[in-house]
Amino acid sequence: MKKLIALVGMLLLLVAGIAAADTYVRGYTRSDGTYVQPHYRSSPDSSYNNNWNVKPNTNPYTGERGTREPTLYDKPPSNNGYDNWYKQRR
Repeated sequence: MKKLIALVGMLLLLVAGIAAADTYVRGYTRSDGTYVQPHYRSSPDSSYNNNWNVKPNTNPYTGERGTREPTLYDKPPSNNGYDNWYKQRR
C-alpha cells in the first residue's frame, strides 16, 4: 500500500512539473486585423527540438503531432537559468 501511495505521489509531481512548463498566451489581434485565439504553448527555451510542432512531439492540449523535422545539432533546453548562472561563475 505504501508503494502505491508513493507511486501516485511521484506521478502527480511529474504531471505538475510538465504542466508548469507551459505558458498561457492571451488572445490578441495581429496588425493585419486577424484575431488569434488564446492558447497554450511550450515555455520558451534555447532548444528548437523541444517544441510541440517538431516531430515526434505531440501537443498535449490538442493531440496534434508535430510536423516539422527536428534539427540534428540542436542546443539542449536550458535548465531554468541554472546553466547561464553556472557559466557566469566559471
